[in-house]
Amino acid sequence: MGLIKSVLGVAGQAAMSTLQDQWKEFFVCDSMDESVLVTKGIKRSKNNKGSDNVISNGSGIVVADGQCMIIVEQGKVVEICAEPGQFTYDTSSEPSIFAGNLGESIVESFKTMGKRFTFGGDTAKDQRVYYFNTKEIIDNKFGTANPVNFKISDKEIGLNLNITLKCSGIYTYKIVDPLLFYTNVCGNVENQYRRDKIDSTLKAEFIASLSTGLAALSAQGMMPDQITGDNPLLADAMREALSDKWTKLRGISIVSIAMAPPVVSDKDLQLIQDAQRAAFNSNANMAAGTLVSAQADAMRAAANNANGAMNGFMGMNMAQGMGGVNAASLFQMGQQQQAPAGQSAQVQGWTCSCGAVNQGNFCSSCGAKRPAGAPLYKCDKCGWTPEDPTNPPKFCPQCGDPFTDDDKQ
Repeated sequence: MGLIKSVLGVAGQAAMSTLQDQWKEFFVCDSMDESVLVTKGIKRSKNNKGSDNVISNGSGIVVADGQCMIIVEQGKVVEICAEPGQFTYDTSSEPSIFAGNLGESIVESFKTMGKRFTFGGDTAKDQRVYYFNTKEIIDNKFGTANPVNFKISDKEIGLNLNITLKCSGIYTYKIVDPLLFYTNVCGNVENQYRRDKIDSTLKAEFIASLSTGLAALSAQGMMPDQITGDNPLLADAMREALSDKWTKLRGISIVSIAMAPPVVSDKDLQLIQDAQRAAFNSNANMAAGTLVSAQADAMRAAANNANGAMNGFMGMNMAQGMGGVNAASLFQMGQQQQAPAGQSAQVQGWTCSCGAVNQGNFCSSCGAKRPAGAPLYKCDKCGWTPEDPTNPPKFCPQCGDPFTDDDKQ
């Protein structure tokens, strides 16, 4: 038994009389709205005495766009068609598969689960035609009652932080394998199988797997404010996370996800800002820039000091002295951080008695002259000599050997 594609190009209610002339009986499906996932085919026949669950040899079957049709005998799938058109049911031909845009996966599912019966040439006792809605099922709203975990990872500043998010949005899905859906979900439905029978289950599983999907975005360094809108990366991650429960078990797949801006708690938001600020200031150049800006603000405030500008500048100098570091030192540290390997000694220079690190012959902070007569250093292992031989680094950048008194020349 099988389906033979008809060459007659008519369909719809307006062509009903033509179909009746072509076939003595035929099966059709009225248009399915987005609330209907599966419906039983309607038998149209001039003979009203026949059984609705018996398909006669030569009967016609009409399949519309966005539909997949299967024929079930005694509860087993024996025919499948996902291509729009008109077909003739022929008991003398081999079983056929019109996969349409469902692809080869539906063929493999048919080979696994579709069992054919010949009944010795007799008509089967129970035959049913079912139509599946293969269009995108839209407007599935979701929201997390409890926050889900999210890890912020920024490799550029070395930031790793675990926070929680409250998420909401809309996802869409579609039936991609009607055989799996029929076998594991709806079965021999009497009339219709509607989405409200399964949507609550899908939503619960979607939210339960949301943390896994978000973790995939976190691994790519994505921040919470970048997850909003129609996010194909999140859809891909959720398809992977739900593959076993949805695609492999029920024949359902996520099509798209539109996420509203995730809600970050005030506590976590403050934690993110503090961590970013700390990471920002770990860069000596950035810290120096912050200090210069602060000093400029302090100078303006000192100039407007009601007790006299001199008192204000004295207080600012005392604060700077107690801090033990100045902008020039920080900028020099920044140059050292940015220097290529093997050149760290070029920016180490010499340390003045006031605490400032210098390269020239005079201190950039207090103007003191560079001291003379300091011992010279040279690595006793590889022979590397610092740019400033009087002030070597702790370890040789060429071989890693520590500098000790044995390296003095």
